[in-house]
Amino acid sequence: MQPLDIAHLGRIFVGVGFGLCSIGAGIGVGQIVAAALNGMARQPEQAGKIQTVMFIGAALVEGVALLCAVFCFMALQS
Repeated sequence: MQPLDIAHLGRIFVGVGFGLCSIGAGIGVGQIVAAALNGMARQPEQAGKIQTVMFIGAALVEGVALLCAVFCFMALQS
C-alpha cells in the first residue's frame, strides 16, 4: 500500500468541497421553494410576484453553487 501524497489529499478535499457545495445548494433552493409555496398558499393573488422572486433567488443560489464547482475544478488542475 502506497502512502497518500499531498496531491491525492487535495483531490479528496476537492471532492468533499464539491459535495458540500451541492448539498448546500440543494438545501437553499429547497428552502426558497418551500417559502414561496407557503406564501402562495397564504396569498394566492400575489402568486405571480412571489414566483418571480423565487426564480431570482433560486438562480442566485445556483449561481453561487456553480461558481463553487468551478473553483473546485480549478483547484484540481493545480
